Amino acid sequence: MERTRLTHIAAPEGVTPGAGYSHVVMGSGRWVALSGQVALDERGEVVGAGDPLAQARQVFENLRRCLAAAGATFDDVVKLTFYVTDTAFLPAVREARDAYVDVERPPASTAVQVAALFRPKLLLEVEAFAVLPEVAG
Repeated sequence: MERTRLTHIAAPEGVTPGAGYSHVVMGSGRWVALSGQVALDERGEVVGAGDPLAQARQVFENLRRCLAAAGATFDDVVKLTFYVTDTAFLPAVREARDAYVDVERPPASTAVQVAALFRPKLLLEVEAFAVLPEVAG
């Protein structure tokens, strides 16, 4: 399957370049929205309680599996939104993210600190949006 051609604009005129994200990502095709993923394994057990890097790795693996179910990969992702219970976890989240995304053409991103997630042991949640090529037909 031919991959979507996405255009990444790291720094639009008059906007300071982002550190590790693109300000704008454009593409045409089929829209894919992934619900926020947390560090739960296939049995619904929390992975890496108290460990933001272990949780982030599980989250990105869950995102990879969800993307695959839609016929997509991280190359198709245009936007990630990070919800963390402490912004101090962001370096660990970025480390895990960088194992999955093209760091030369990263997706647009937003990071938000939240008071809590739906289970006390969860430290982060990440949602994604992707664009796939149109189906010929």
